[in-house]
Amino acid sequence: MASTSDIRNGLCIKFNHDIYKIIEFLHVKPGKGPAFVRTKLKSLTNGKVLDNTFSAGHKIDTVRVETQNFQYLYAEGNQFHFMNVETYEQITLDKNILDAPDLLKEGTNVMVQINTETELPLSVDMPASIVLEVTYAEPGVKGNTATNATKPAKVETGASVNVPLFINEGDKIKIDTATGSYMERVKE
Repeated sequence: MASTSDIRNGLCIKFNHDIYKIIEFLHVKPGKGPAFVRTKLKSLTNGKVLDNTFSAGHKIDTVRVETQNFQYLYAEGNQFHFMNVETYEQITLDKNILDAPDLLKEGTNVMVQINTETELPLSVDMPASIVLEVTYAEPGVKGNTATNATKPAKVETGASVNVPLFINEGDKIKIDTATGSYMERVKE
């Protein structure tokens, strides 16, 4: 058992007969009244996100997890196949467990959190950013670099990302996997 002072991003807890991962939290100490922790929880079984407030000192039931390095192999419908890079054991995960499945490129290494009690995978942590090639974008116009205007572009995984006007087909761009937004153009 842990308390609300142990809450941090990525912590897995048992709550309402389900396992949730804390994706955001904020400790609040109002001027009047007791302190509390406002959290955003993501269900690891169905992918739904809910907001919950815990009063300060509330006991929470944590889930012991082990993190292992896996490589993304391929997708088959809503099933994503991964391979443990140490043991070469393969696992299949449902699409709703993944935070940004449309940004996963074959061969990408991810960290998979596994429940130590049941040996079942709980969640997949993507790298902070990923470099992908633009496969379709409207042509850029010289001189369009001064404004913050953006245009939609398709990347090699099929995802659509808003990019600056100067990005063209064939460019490699770095994408933030947490927000799915453009970060920078990558020079080869």
